[in-house]
Amino acid sequence: MSTPMSSERLDTLPGHFHGFALMHVAMRRDAHRLTAAAPRLTARGAGPAGQWWQRLRDVIDWHHRSEDDFLWPELLRKLPQFRPQAEQLAGDHTELDRAMDQVTAALTPAAGPAGLSGAAAHFGQVLSDHLADEEKTVFPLFAQLPAREYLALEQRLVRTAPPGVLTYLPPWMFDGADRRSVDLVAATMPPPVRLLGRTVLRRRYERGLGAVLDPR
Repeated sequence: MSTPMSSERLDTLPGHFHGFALMHVAMRRDAHRLTAAAPRLTARGAGPAGQWWQRLRDVIDWHHRSEDDFLWPELLRKLPQFRPQAEQLAGDHTELDRAMDQVTAALTPAAGPAGLSGAAAHFGQVLSDHLADEEKTVFPLFAQLPAREYLALEQRLVRTAPPGVLTYLPPWMFDGADRRSVDLVAATMPPPVRLLGRTVLRRRYERGLGAVLDPR
């Protein structure tokens, strides 16, 4: 039996959709970081972690909104048999929004120390379940499209990102990523974005990351 395609096993994926997969890898990674940091954040106060979380949430919100508003309709146009799965995945996004609302509420100054650990764990589980279901559905569909056609679709999707999300994406996606995947995805980026993602944007990203890796 063949191994299911999954962003948790990048070697199972065609190279042309490693960009989409790295977004899922980064979401899982940061969900784990939030869960691990939650006891320290509640002991010291959330502080800058709230800003880090908002940047992560902005990326997830955009990623899922762009799927519902752009990517799924485009896939439906090319592959009409995808309709039932598209409706189910949109429903999963609603559940994920509720889980993220709970984390946001738990990170507000008025929330107090209780609640963040539970909210972070719940968010991580909902996210993990959603991404697994989504990958099981859409990765085989992506594989039905020629690489050039898929990449053109992905580049149109990325252009829907707000400026704040667009500048956060390269260092966020590449944080801890496999070198082969980084090279594959970087090759599809305009050279200025590629360069900024390795210098200025990376330094800015790493400063914000300290809020959860080393909360003080």
